[in-house]
Amino acid sequence: MEWFTADGYWWSRLVFQRALAALYLTAFLTAALQFRALLGTHGLTPVPQFVARVPFRAAPSLFHFHYSDRAYAALAWGGAALAALVLAGGADAVPLAAGMALWAALWVLYLSIVNVGQTWYGFGWESLLLEAGFLAVFLGNSRVAPPVLVLWLVRWLLFRVEFGAGLIKMRGDRCWRELTCLDYHHETQPMPGPLSWFFHHLPAPLHRVETAANHVAQLLVPLALFTPQPVASVAALVIIGTQLWLVLSGNFAWLNWLTITLAVTAVDGDLIGDLSGAGAPPDRGTPPVWFTVLVLAVTALVAVLSYWPVRNLFARQQRMNASFNPLHIAGAYGAFGSVSRHRREVVIEGTDAPPGTADPQWRAYEFKGKPGDPRRLPRACAPYHRRLDWLMWFAALSPSFARPWFAPLVGKLLAGDRATLRLLRGNPFPDAPPAQVRARLYAYRFTTWDELRTTGAWWHRTPIGAFLPPVTAQSLEATARRAGLAPPHHER
Repeated sequence: MEWFTADGYWWSRLVFQRALAALYLTAFLTAALQFRALLGTHGLTPVPQFVARVPFRAAPSLFHFHYSDRAYAALAWGGAALAALVLAGGADAVPLAAGMALWAALWVLYLSIVNVGQTWYGFGWESLLLEAGFLAVFLGNSRVAPPVLVLWLVRWLLFRVEFGAGLIKMRGDRCWRELTCLDYHHETQPMPGPLSWFFHHLPAPLHRVETAANHVAQLLVPLALFTPQPVASVAALVIIGTQLWLVLSGNFAWLNWLTITLAVTAVDGDLIGDLSGAGAPPDRGTPPVWFTVLVLAVTALVAVLSYWPVRNLFARQQRMNASFNPLHIAGAYGAFGSVSRHRREVVIEGTDAPPGTADPQWRAYEFKGKPGDPRRLPRACAPYHRRLDWLMWFAALSPSFARPWFAPLVGKLLAGDRATLRLLRGNPFPDAPPAQVRARLYAYRFTTWDELRTTGAWWHRTPIGAFLPPVTAQSLEATARRAGLAPPHHER
C-alpha cells in the first residue's frame, strides 16, 4: 500500500509527536498549578456552577459525570504523567492500538479541561492543541509508517493557522495594510517578553520589513505547503523561522511552539534524518486493515467538518479562533486582527488602613508575567500560560471582559486566599489580609533609551483613573456592580 504510507516522513512524525507530547505536558502542568484559584469549587468561575448550567452535548467533559477539586487535580496531574510517558517514547514502545490509545487518552483528558475552562480557556491555542492532538492519534507509532492522508490533514491544519491569521490581519486593522502595526504591537501585546523593549525600539524601516515579511509568511508561503518537495520543506522552514522570531519578541503561550511543531511534519523526513545523523528510517510492513479504515474515516470526517472553516476564510466577517463543534476539530484560527495603539494596565493595590483613614499607604499586588513595577524587565514564560495575567490585559481594554471574575478576584485578595495569592508574584500583606483593595488604571509605554539609562525603568506609566474604587469585603459587591465589574443579579 505505497499510496497509503510515506516512509520518508518517519523522522518528521517522530519529531512532531515528541514535541506535541512536550506541549501537552506544559498544558497539563498549567492546568494543575492554576485550576484551584480559577476554576475550583471555590475559584473565580467554579466548574460545578458551569456544568450545572451547560449540558454535556454542548461541552463534552468527564467533569459532567463528577467534579471535585481532587478529581480535577487527579485528571490534570494524570494527564501530565501520561504526556511525560509519551514524550519518553512510551507510545512507540507498545503495539499500534495501545499507542493510539495513549494519544486518544491525552486528547480526551485535555478536552475535558478545555470544555469546562470558560473564559480562562478561551484562547485559540487551546483548540489548536486539541485538533493537533486528535490528528496525532491517527499518525500511528513506530510500528507503521506515517499515513499520507493524516500528514496532509496536519498540513491543512497548519495552512488554516497561518493563512487564517494572514487574512484576519489584511481584513482588519488598516495598520497591517500600511505596514505600521509593529510600531505599536511589541509594546501593546498582551504579555511582552524580555526582548520586547528592544524589538519595539528597532528602526521604523525594520518594522515595515517585519510587517511585510509577516504577510509573505502567512499569505503566500502556506500555499507552498501543498507543493512537492523540496519546496514544501522550504515553506515549512520559513514558517518555523518566522515563528521563532515571534517566540523571541513576546509570550504567546504555546501558540508559536505548536505552529513550529505542525510545520515539522511538512519537512522531508530524510532531511531530518541526515541532519540529525539518524539515517534512514526502519522498514515497516503493511499497516493493519483496521488502521487503514480508521484513517480513511477520520480523513472523511475532517473533510466534511472543514466546510465551516473554509467558509469562514472567505467570509467578510471572518471569525478568529472559532470552534464550530464541541470537539474542537476543524476550527478557525487567527490573531491580532486589530492592534492597540496604547497600552493600559490595571494595577491592584491594598491597604491595612480602614475606610476614612487619611493618607492610607497602598501596596501593589505584583503579577508574575504582566507589567506592573516599571523597573521590572518583562519576563519570559511561554510556552507556560499565565492565564490570570492574560485576562488582566483584556480587563484593561474594557471592564466587560472582567465582569465574570474581577470582583471575585478582589474578594479573594480581601480574604487572603492562598490559592489566588500563589498566582501572583508575592503577597504584600503576609501577616493579615488588607482592609481595603482598589484597582487603578494606568497608561504604560516603553521608556526611551535615555530614560532607561537615567531611571533604570523599562516602563513609564501615567495614572488614568480608578478602575475599581476602594472596597472592603462588605462593600465589594455593590461597588463592583456600579463600576460594571460584576454581573447583575439575573446573570449570576
